[in-house]
Amino acid sequence: MTPSDALIEVQNLTMAYGDFILQQNLTFSIKKGSIFAIMGESGCGKSTLLRHLTGLKRPATGDISFSGKNFWKSSKKERIQRMQKCGVLYQSGALWSSMSIGENIALPLQQFTDLPTKLIAEIVDLKLALVGLKGFAKYPPSAISGGMRKRAGLARAIALDPEIVFFDEPSAGLDPISSKMLDDLILELRDSLGATIVIVTHELPSIFALADDSIFLDTETRTMLATGDPNILARESKSLKVKQFLSRSVSLTNQP
Repeated sequence: MTPSDALIEVQNLTMAYGDFILQQNLTFSIKKGSIFAIMGESGCGKSTLLRHLTGLKRPATGDISFSGKNFWKSSKKERIQRMQKCGVLYQSGALWSSMSIGENIALPLQQFTDLPTKLIAEIVDLKLALVGLKGFAKYPPSAISGGMRKRAGLARAIALDPEIVFFDEPSAGLDPISSKMLDDLILELRDSLGATIVIVTHELPSIFALADDSIFLDTETRTMLATGDPNILARESKSLKVKQFLSRSVSLTNQP
């Protein structure tokens, strides 16, 4: 990958909470337009890495750059501008229960643009249509299913036409059919918006269906064991632990 291909570059990243090191020596790149999966066992730091990539947590050491510009060495104004180019879908959808679906989606447009109310309403309707929720703008979040709330959260995440969309366990709590529908929707949005997708997930069907690149974080060694296309890693990775994870096989061997 050439520097011009990389939208996000991570160099020698250490993630820590106080003196406790969660992961260290993380170096990888995320290509423009790719779907990048963050994989690993529970507690390895997948969601924490997502918080670092979205600018919500500062690295203990190391650098994170977007389009060649170091995020934490930029001014506060530049960091805010970069974060506005990112959308995030949280596990629960994270919709405001006191607002309607439409009001939730309109919120980032009201906060970060000077668009007139009528145009914002039109954009809200468009985003809802894109995620298959046309006509649900006036519904409260409590009136729709969990899968629909995920899609409504996604509509809000793409309200500002972000360059990067981050997903934190998007299939959590969904049945297999709803999970497959969400996977298909993510692919459609990547293709229609041209956005780069970064996804935290442990769901193998989603990993193999969506990701063309990935990183595997290991709890025991507290660092990355592999990076690359998960479909290739499942066959060719030199790490037994990575192969076991991607095949869901179990072995008594403790080889990393």
